[in-house]
Amino acid sequence: MDVAVSNREDGTVLVTVSGTIDIDTAPALRSAMEGLLDDGHNRIVIDLGGVEFCDSVGLGTFAYSHNHCVGHGGFLRLAAPSPFLARLLATVGLAGRIPVHATVTDALST
Repeated sequence: MDVAVSNREDGTVLVTVSGTIDIDTAPALRSAMEGLLDDGHNRIVIDLGGVEFCDSVGLGTFAYSHNHCVGHGGFLRLAAPSPFLARLLATVGLAGRIPVHATVTDALST
């Protein structure tokens, strides 16, 4: 799994994730997210377009990050999930709590 972080001029942080998010790789994603949250970033878009698989540890990272961002007056948005990941997010109820957008552009412009 690879995680790339870019700060945008509007204060939103774009986190681009690719590969597999599972019990072995999710700690790296969680560490990256905790670093952003600890630095005061609370407006975050996660680009999931390159994610092939995500397990419960990754889903927990999304939920934790979302709760932190919203609790500090910001947002977490998920963007460009694969059909598999979109179904998974809906099945576990995260899509009803965390905004999910079809494209990164949509997530950034909302």
